Amino acid sequence: MTATTTPPQVRAETPGAKPSAVANGLVLVWRNLKRLPRQPDMVVYGTIQPIMFVVLFAYVFGGSISVGGSNDPRVYREFLMGGIFAETMAFAVASSSVGLADDMKKGLVDRFRSLPIARSAVITGRVVGDLVFNAFVLVVLMLCGLVVGWRIRSTVAEAALAVFILLLFTFAMLWVGALIGLSVKSAEVAASAGLIWLFPLTFISNAFVDPSYMPGWLQPVAEWNPISAVALSVRDLFGNPVGNRPDSFAGDHPVALTFIYLAAIIVLFSWLAVRKYQKAVTR
Repeated sequence: MTATTTPPQVRAETPGAKPSAVANGLVLVWRNLKRLPRQPDMVVYGTIQPIMFVVLFAYVFGGSISVGGSNDPRVYREFLMGGIFAETMAFAVASSSVGLADDMKKGLVDRFRSLPIARSAVITGRVVGDLVFNAFVLVVLMLCGLVVGWRIRSTVAEAALAVFILLLFTFAMLWVGALIGLSVKSAEVAASAGLIWLFPLTFISNAFVDPSYMPGWLQPVAEWNPISAVALSVRDLFGNPVGNRPDSFAGDHPVALTFIYLAAIIVLFSWLAVRKYQKAVTR
């Protein structure tokens, strides 16, 4: 009598099957969001900085900065919020740059490389997860603006478009941060590289002051600055004061210019970031 052995079953792989980038990306989005309840300090520090900017500029500098010839602090507070919205969403670049640099340093990217997932999903999951977090920051910031006197003085549709522009701007800046995070060797360097160029870009804009009061050679820089385009767009759409509007395409059509800028940034930096990630995982 001979014993028969059953050969181990092997799961057949479907030839040519490819991982779903969308499904993989959603899983990684959830993974990035699950860490927030476990890191309440991240939520606190992510919201306290923009609130500090609102309070400092509204109550410390608000009475001394003129907007369109008016020194009324209430006018400046409404003018300020458009700039604060744009500045805060621009600084979202640090969340993706530091997060991806930390994942690279800890070897998490190597772990993802061993899994049958779409390579683009790793970066997309990070970017979309950070976008959801920054949407929460935007809500907190709008509530803070209401406290200091900012109001929405336009239609619901126009206000909704302003919020959409701010979230799209965040999405664009997160792709810039993703490229930076994949290009440096540590989270510390990513934090510096992700923010150091944003400070001059933010202050040489219409975010905090009317550019007409800047030196003549700086005014064109501020006029065509992407942050200025975003800030002017949301001020227009929220029905807030805009200051002395420049007589140019940037001043007459800020929403159209904003969409041109954001489309170019998203297309260019998403392609560069995915390409950089593919090179990183094949080394």
